[in-house]
This record gives sequence, structure tokens and C-alpha cells, in this order.
Amino acid sequence: MINENLRNIAIIAHVDHGKTTLVDAMFRQSGLFRENQETDERLMDSMDLERERGITIAAKNCSVGWKNVRINIIDTPGHADFGGEVERALSMADGAILLVDASEGPLPQTRFVLKKALEAGLKLIVVINKIDRKDARPGEVLDEIYDLLIDMDASEDQLEFPLLYAVGREGIAVESPEEEGKNLDKLFDIILEKIPGPSHDPAAPFQMLVSDLGYSDYLGRLAVGKIFNGTARSRDNLICIGENESGTPLRITKLQTYEGMQLKDAAEVQAGDIAVLAGIEDVKIGDTICNREDPKALPRIRVDEPTVSMTFTFNNSPFSGQEGKYVQFSRIRERLLKETLVNVAIGVEETGDQDSILVKGRGEFQLAILIETIRREGYEFCVGRPDVIYRYENGEKQEPVERLMVDCEEHFMGIVTEKLSLRKGRMTQLVNNGKGRIRMEFSIPARTLIGYRDEFLTDTRGTGIMHSLFDGYESFRGHCPGRFTGSIVSDRSGKAVPYALFNLEPRGRLFVLPGEAVYEGMIIGEHNRGQDIDVNPCKEKKLTNMRASGKDDNVILSPVKPLTLEQAISFIREDEVVEVTPQSLRMRKSVLSAQKRHNLRNSKAKNGGA
Repeated sequence: MINENLRNIAIIAHVDHGKTTLVDAMFRQSGLFRENQETDERLMDSMDLERERGITIAAKNCSVGWKNVRINIIDTPGHADFGGEVERALSMADGAILLVDASEGPLPQTRFVLKKALEAGLKLIVVINKIDRKDARPGEVLDEIYDLLIDMDASEDQLEFPLLYAVGREGIAVESPEEEGKNLDKLFDIILEKIPGPSHDPAAPFQMLVSDLGYSDYLGRLAVGKIFNGTARSRDNLICIGENESGTPLRITKLQTYEGMQLKDAAEVQAGDIAVLAGIEDVKIGDTICNREDPKALPRIRVDEPTVSMTFTFNNSPFSGQEGKYVQFSRIRERLLKETLVNVAIGVEETGDQDSILVKGRGEFQLAILIETIRREGYEFCVGRPDVIYRYENGEKQEPVERLMVDCEEHFMGIVTEKLSLRKGRMTQLVNNGKGRIRMEFSIPARTLIGYRDEFLTDTRGTGIMHSLFDGYESFRGHCPGRFTGSIVSDRSGKAVPYALFNLEPRGRLFVLPGEAVYEGMIIGEHNRGQDIDVNPCKEKKLTNMRASGKDDNVILSPVKPLTLEQAISFIREDEVVEVTPQSLRMRKSVLSAQKRHNLRNSKAKNGGA
């Protein structure tokens, strides 16, 4: 049977193609807000990090009403690093709106989210968004969408998708680019007409797949998911089937469903509903909540394996404990394990060392977001350089490979291809549309891309666009030179002095400001040459009673641009770590003592010579 009073739909797209803005417009036009009610932009981007960066990080649920039908909308991230969120969200949907920018067309992350929707067998509606852009090319973009679907072996039914053109910011959807639109009525009508209602077996007992977890101070752990079969009421006695098929009894203390962005209490939930259930503490994403008398587990949510790992350790620098609220490693480990409960794409592995833990994820960007999230909660720790996770098949070393798309001005093509070929990249496609910009595609090892993004922006004077997508494992392509520069390392503790910094400027780029506290082993700059140097940034000018013309000129230092977290973790080498506190980011050597580092280098050289 099909529940015609419901539609469950996910909105999928590449980063910055307008998903969250379109959801805002759907909220306004469905009558969710009263007239003249003031609302924020990008309502679904509820996390501070999402608002700051202008991207969706976590998939979120909401609902709107249209012609007596409730449409549950799942807003998904567009970045492949948050692919676990996409896979989790699509498990609740029966259809998907694929949003594509009318100028940029399908990009690598579009391929990723579309592949997941096709694998889930979802009915597609294609919306070409931002047709009001001056450089919009809807006809060519439509051809590219067809090419992409054919390339991904889409079925005949999936190729016959309904098509709309939209200006999401203004809340307009039309059937042709020339048509003048007024609202999103056509989008709502096509959702009701083309997206099937959730199907269920009326004779089957209650089954709900847990796709998300929440927490309430009053209700405790909340399980969020789609009900596949049956009905449930408050106070029902059910059972939760975990990964090892073990069952945990539970009693529903509260049932809720989505109304807009808010939760409202429900006396009963039916098949097809996306419900929020309270009454169980020990629950994980992928578990099945079902009837005690006839327990049947649904297939678990499976996500792609992680490709990047990073070591987290406690902060043992001289400034440890000055800024953070939680500095004990047991608290840090507990917080990371808690993250694995709500984020299916994050994995945690013990290293055998009681003071470190290995965290695995989809990419360095996902791990950077995790670091930024927990540092804002008051945690203080150190992280090492991201490393790719290798696989071995039949004794052959294999590494993760990315499909890299580069869009830049024509005269930057030489420097970009040169840098990427040094990093073992192979060009697979080159498109020149004759308008001054070119689009190139490369196949490149994931490890060599770490740290390249900032270099790319410098090489293209900030005008280049770069997107990458995991493209499977291939044979190891050989060693690649990493950073060609060394580190300028402080050899003592104290405060940085303008006179000392001025004399260090010719040695390279500095990261510290005058008056900033430094300690032995802290990285204060990037050396022009390949080797590290130990320097004294606290050296003051010797004062004498002799005066001469030009002797006491003002010291004018070059401006220092502070490194972001992503820049810091891609800058460091294997023997360096980033010290992360709620207020500061510092790079430092793993071994702080200059003497110990010198001895280690000597012993390594002797062993190498032997």
C-alpha cells in the first residue's frame, strides 16, 4: 500500500548550488510563516560553522504542507567529505530533487550525490537553478545532466525525469527559461504528482530504521528515522535490534514529527512518517526499532569507507591548560567516541598508545570541521598531519585516487598542469569554451592533494575553482615531493620582539606577531629553503650610549596573515603537529627540545649511513 498523504524528498546538489536557499523559499510559500514575519536567511543552516562558511555540513529534516499532503524535506550536504550525511539522509527519502547551477553545470560533487540517489533507486526531479545569472546556459547544462546520467548507467525511467527551471532566491520555478514565473507552485505540484508516497506492507509489524540521533535535556537520547511498516503509539513497548542482532527492550516515552523546522508531539505515527522517538539510550545509526512479538531487522545503513586518518593526542606544550576547559586525554577520547555515534562516516581506532587515538574520515576537510567543532566546545589537544589510508590487494599497495576538476583562466593552465603533474596527476579532459576560461579534469592521488589548495589559489591569483571527488583505489603511483620549504622554529620561550622578527623576515614568511608568546619548538614561520632552522625571536636590540644618524629607524614589519585550521594541518610535516585550543592555533614540533631533535637527526643519519 502507498501512503498518499506523505512525500519524503531529499534535496541533493553540489556545494553552493542553492539547496538551502530553495528550502527557505518553500517554507515561505507553503504558508509556514505568517505574512511579514521576519526570518533569517538559510534557516536550515542552524550550526554556527554552517552559517560562517555558507555550506551545509549535517543533513537536517523539516516539513511543509501542500494541498493537504505533508512533504518531509531532507536538506543534504553537497560536499563529498560529508558523504556519510548524504547516505544517511537518502535512507529516509522516496525521491530526490537534483539541483544544478545554470552556469556551472554538474560538478564532481553533483556526480557523488547523484550516484547515491541512483543507487537508492529514488525518483528524480531535476531543477536547473539560478537561471537569472548573466552567464546562465540552461540548454548546455541540460545536455551535461543527460551525459552524466548516461555515464552513470541510469535506467530509462530515471532518464525521463521531470524538469523545472528556478530562481531559488526569489522563490520562482517555471517549465521553460523564457516563461515568467511568480512562485514555486509548479515545483510543489510536480512533487505530489511524480514522487511516489511511501509504500508499506499493511500486514507487516512495526519497523523503523534509525537514520539520525538527537539529544534532549528532558527526554534523553532521541532516535530519528523513517517508519517502513506498521504504526506506533506513545507508551508502546518495542525492541531495538543492533549491529550484532542483539535486542534492547524500550518503551516509547514520547513521539514527535516535524512541522516546519520544529518538532510537534504526535499520539500515533504511521508507515512513511519520519518520526522522532524518545525512550532508549543505547541506540546507534543503522539500528532497527521494531515490534517485540515479531522482531525483524531492516538492512543497515552502509557508508563508503574512510580514506584519510589523523592522530589526535593530548596537548603537552608549555601553554597547555591555559585556554581549554577539557585538557585530559580521557575527555578527548570520550568526545571523539561520542562523535562516531552521530556521524556514520567518522571512525575511531586505538593506536596502542594511551595518549593518542586515530580518527578516520572521508577527507581532511571533514576532519578539519570535526576539529573546529570540538575546539569550540572547550577542548584542547594536538593533531598530526592527515595521512591517506592505503589498501593492499594480492600484495600490491593501492591508494585512494581523486577525480579533480579545475576551472581557471586560460593563461594559468601552464602553472596548474605543471604543479599537478609533479603531484602525479594525469589529465583526463580539457574543455576550452573560448571565453577565456578552461575546465580541466585530472586523476590524482588523494595524498598529493593535501596542502595543494592554497598553492592553487596563489598560482591562479585567487580566480581558480577546484573541486575533487573520491574515485576509488588504484596502484600506488610512487613517491611525490611534499613541502619544498622548511620551518622556522623558536629555540626558546618568551615574547616575540619586533627587532628580532624584522631581522628574521628575509629568511621566509612569518606566522607570529610582535608581543605574541612563543616557546621552544614552536613553528613561527616558513623557511625559504628546504631545511628547518632554530632561531631566537625574543632577541632585543642592544642599547648603547652612542647615537648615529639612521641608527634608530622605526622597525616596520610585513603584515602577518594568520593561518586557518585547514592551512595549518596541510602545512605541517610528519614530525610536526598543530596545537588546537579554543582561542589559538599553533604549529609546533612533536619533539620540542632543539637538542633532542638535533640528536635524533644525527642518530637517523648514522643509521642511514650504516
